[in-house]
Amino acid sequence: ESTHWFVNAVGGLKTSLSPHELLSLLLKIEKKFGRKRDQTSTTHQDRTLDLDLLLYDERIMTTEDLILPHPEMHKRLFVLGPLAEIAPAAVHPTTGKTVAELREVLADGVKNDEIKRLKWSQKA
Repeated sequence: ESTHWFVNAVGGLKTSLSPHELLSLLLKIEKKFGRKRDQTSTTHQDRTLDLDLLLYDERIMTTEDLILPHPEMHKRLFVLGPLAEIAPAAVHPTTGKTVAELREVLADGVKNDEIKRLKWSQKA
């Protein structure tokens, strides 16, 4: 549990990159923003940027460095809330449920979780 303020967001994209190539690009972006990964840590760490690959079409895969779909996404309202806004009908390939359905299951048990829509600047 972090004491620092942070924002959770999701985005979608079209790419010709393979899942591993996309993951490599995401890790390079994190590093450019100052992310330092401690592979020995067993707890969550504060980070400057955390980019996760949640879904890649309906692909299911498990390799040493990548699991698709993301193994924890269906348990996290802070992921499913914003994802349901942009892709409610997307199907989680291992559960067979839509993102909207998964979100509803988690939202039923949450009373004080606040999700706000932020407007992002178009300026570079």
